[in-house]
Amino acid sequence: MMAEKGECIANMYGYDLGGRFIDFRPLGFGVNGLVLSATDSQTCRKVAVKKIAMSDAQSMKHALREIKIIRRLDHDNIVKVYEVLGPKGADLQGELLKFHMAYIVQEYMETDLARLLEQGTLAEEHAKLFMYQLLRGLKYIHSANVLHRDLKPANIFISTEDLVLKIGDFGLARIVDQHYSHKSWSGTDQTVTSENKSVASMHSLTIQILSSLWQRRGI
Repeated sequence: MMAEKGECIANMYGYDLGGRFIDFRPLGFGVNGLVLSATDSQTCRKVAVKKIAMSDAQSMKHALREIKIIRRLDHDNIVKVYEVLGPKGADLQGELLKFHMAYIVQEYMETDLARLLEQGTLAEEHAKLFMYQLLRGLKYIHSANVLHRDLKPANIFISTEDLVLKIGDFGLARIVDQHYSHKSWSGTDQTVTSENKSVASMHSLTIQILSSLWQRRGI
């Protein structure tokens, strides 16, 4: 019954991964596509699967850029991408231009900072731990010459079991020259458009995001 429900959800949202993934559940929307949780039947691992449509030149450009960026990032505080698949679970191996759809199979995270902000349940020691991890993740991203451009609580994911924080959703990210002036502005939330003013702004941005949590706790 549960398997049938998961398959129904996959069909409802047009997910076609050839039967390898089961127990689909809606998770949310990234900048470039829908995200469902699922179980990988080969590894028995719970994952998040982001579907990216590549129906025209513009969406193809965005998809290629996002995939290029996530493939070059590997850090403890960045959501890990396991693989990128095509329709019916085909292994793309760099042949994205042949497909109209791509699926980013990535690490499943239980919650995000936005939900924790709504709950207002973060202890001071946890806030300090998350701030440290967020700074580590941002430092790594910028050292890789990548600008996230849409950093906000909903894109900062957290594992409540081991208190690990990871930055995700690189749908608006850009690879830039190390001498880039960072004058480009973007973002789907005004909270973070200042991220792109300079690399140094990542520190004030981190404090801005996490201090709002602390204020809710009266710390």
